[in-house]
Amino acid sequence: MEEKESLDAYSQLVAGVAEQLTPKVASLRVPRRGSAESLGSGVVFTTDGFLLTNAHVVGQATGGTAAFWDGTSVPFLVVGADPLSDLAVLRASGDTPAPAVLGEADHLVVGQLVVAVGNPLGLAGSVTAGVVSALGRSLPAGQHGLIEDVIQTDAALNPGNSGGALADARARVVGINTAVAGVGLGLAVPVNDTTRRIVSALMREGRVRRAYLGLVVAPAPVAPAWRPRLGGRATGLRVASVVAGGPAERAGLRAGDLLLTAGGHAVATAQDLQRLMFAESIGRPLAITVMRNGALVDVIAEPSELVAA
Repeated sequence: MEEKESLDAYSQLVAGVAEQLTPKVASLRVPRRGSAESLGSGVVFTTDGFLLTNAHVVGQATGGTAAFWDGTSVPFLVVGADPLSDLAVLRASGDTPAPAVLGEADHLVVGQLVVAVGNPLGLAGSVTAGVVSALGRSLPAGQHGLIEDVIQTDAALNPGNSGGALADARARVVGINTAVAGVGLGLAVPVNDTTRRIVSALMREGRVRRAYLGLVVAPAPVAPAWRPRLGGRATGLRVASVVAGGPAERAGLRAGDLLLTAGGHAVATAQDLQRLMFAESIGRPLAITVMRNGALVDVIAEPSELVAA
């Protein structure tokens, strides 16, 4: 007790997060073809043995083994994986520690303390700390496109950290570590409303059905003269390109259009649009308002179902 009290405030915070989260983060061993295996981490997030990890950790495997800090080891089955978010849900076949508390990444700010807990190189219970370096980054997802709205941190991550927890100072899991982007640079999938919808779909159906418009967009400013007429809106989504033959092209959307609303909701970030692209939007009319050549244009698109390559 005296030793803990002698630590500085920063060390006490990090040590406290480590003490709470380390027992809840498993070291995963996932068999691959031949004698190879994939190493990663997974976070217990329910009382009945569900774990959250990265889709790339489990790959095409159907199961593996989860080992915990207290020495227990249990088999698990892959309930579902979603390469487009790099998230996967596992179900342990045995007792697991009490679940971690999931936080809200949308409340993070740049410079905020975060702690990464995982099993780099198979070394269980490794803890590193740093800050949120940037928010809203994009992460390539191979042939599947981009994972949007990723958290960037300087908390050291190494192979095997993938699937582990990125937590705030109150030990709430705000991200699932997904990649090492370079020296001193790590990325994590945020835990937010969109993530929760994905996890729920994986637990319920084993997959995530998504709607597809066929647009490539990027944030862009609204012309100052238009902002008062749009309730002060300063940002929309500029259409960089439209996929030939896709729902957006059929609706009459064009490269250069500035998306302002979709389905009655303001869109200013890629995540705003992604929140609307789930199963309930497939095959249903979606009202979209864009600014084109200084005028507002309304179109009706009908998103189709996205089929992963």
